[in-house]
Amino acid sequence: MTISKAAQLVIQAGSMAKGGEVFVLDMGKSVRIIDLARTMVQLSGLTVRDDAHPDGDIAIEEVGLRPGEKLYEELIIGNDPQSTVHNRIMMAHERHLTQTDLDKLLVQIRKCRNSDEAVGFLKIMVPESEHERDNVKVEKAS
Repeated sequence: MTISKAAQLVIQAGSMAKGGEVFVLDMGKSVRIIDLARTMVQLSGLTVRDDAHPDGDIAIEEVGLRPGEKLYEELIIGNDPQSTVHNRIMMAHERHLTQTDLDKLLVQIRKCRNSDEAVGFLKIMVPESEHERDNVKVEKAS
């Protein structure tokens, strides 16, 4: 997908927003970076220098991942996005805590005396780790 098409999707998603929604954009199929690099060289009217073409104009060198880089983007938002009026824009369906429950959990986190207990409360606060909710009891704030 071109930058301008991606920008149009973002703008269209923004126009659908009412407040707080998370949109998931269908950017098309994945493209291998090596294929993208080869295409860019060819579209520039040049040739790729490699073992098969030692007289090419530009060599492409693979250097691997640098610290902090990822091979894939992973969505940690709910697995059931809702469709919208645009076929390439979905709206994530996220579960969340009420403000009252969040306030109660924050009080309890401040009272934690060990990291395991604190991590347990943090897992409650992250809706994607729902299976952890059964292991920690939420007390009423006093």
